Amino acid sequence: MNNIAVIGLGNIALRHRKNLKHLYPEATIIAVSASGRTPNIPVECADFFCNDIDTLLGLAPDLVVIASPASCHLAHAMIFIEANIAVVVEKPLSDSLDGAQLLLDLALQQQSPVHIGYCLRYLSSAIELKKHLGNKIIGEIYHCSASVGQYLPDWRPNKHYSASVSANSQLGGGALLELSHELDYLQWFLGPLTCQYAQLRTSKELALDVEEIADLVLTNTQGTVCNVHLDFLQKQPQRECTFIGSTGRLHWNLISNTLTLYSAAETKILYQAADWDKNKMYINMLNDFTSRIARNDANLDSVKDAHQTLRLISQIKQQATWGKVQ
Repeated sequence: MNNIAVIGLGNIALRHRKNLKHLYPEATIIAVSASGRTPNIPVECADFFCNDIDTLLGLAPDLVVIASPASCHLAHAMIFIEANIAVVVEKPLSDSLDGAQLLLDLALQQQSPVHIGYCLRYLSSAIELKKHLGNKIIGEIYHCSASVGQYLPDWRPNKHYSASVSANSQLGGGALLELSHELDYLQWFLGPLTCQYAQLRTSKELALDVEEIADLVLTNTQGTVCNVHLDFLQKQPQRECTFIGSTGRLHWNLISNTLTLYSAAETKILYQAADWDKNKMYINMLNDFTSRIARNDANLDSVKDAHQTLRLISQIKQQATWGKVQ
């Protein structure tokens, strides 16, 4: 690859620029402002900066990573898909189901290589869990409980939380979109989910105009019930998931990167790798996608799955009861 562009100047865009420079040291890494502004200081890990999409198209990039706010994903991605340029779109696919549908339709029409950045699928313990669930290590799955929470003001120490994408409804903020990794991996493990109940809440503490807490009850076609909790408020980060089946229980801790089996006969650690470098998720995702580009493999499963996640989020928002923590 000769020219690789990353649209966006936030933390995730910086991570992608660093990883791409590591993977392709001879390539020109182009940083692109999502808003058109020119930063006051040089952009880290970039060989070239531009603030104009037309200029970028003229540079004929081999790959574009779209790490702009979710509300910009549709406009940015369509330009490059139409030009048949390979695109990685950071999650979520869009900030709306209509936007996600337009992107999916265009990708299918163009058969252009597109990948959606749900990087938790590349976490080493996630791959192990997927394998064990496929082998029915706990039999038929009756129930699942997934929970994630982290204090939003701690996410980006260099920016006040109220000015972040996560806090802004116009940029695709809110717990459902920002923490949609959970909805993605649950459907990866269990198939399409349907919302049975949803409560979305805000708090006095953060006082945002987007949901800070989401509590959901979801089901799949086999009758598995999933309780899902997402929040921006926990002072000690939490990310874990438990599956209860006919022959045992599997507990997955995403932070410690461990997988534990509980059965009548034993308690057994199936996988543990606390020191595993989580940046490998992003590296492995990029390697997987670029290897597909090299094979001319236009598999669009990740786009279809991300569209399904937006469909679920749309259903949740339509059915949800709204409240406020007093």
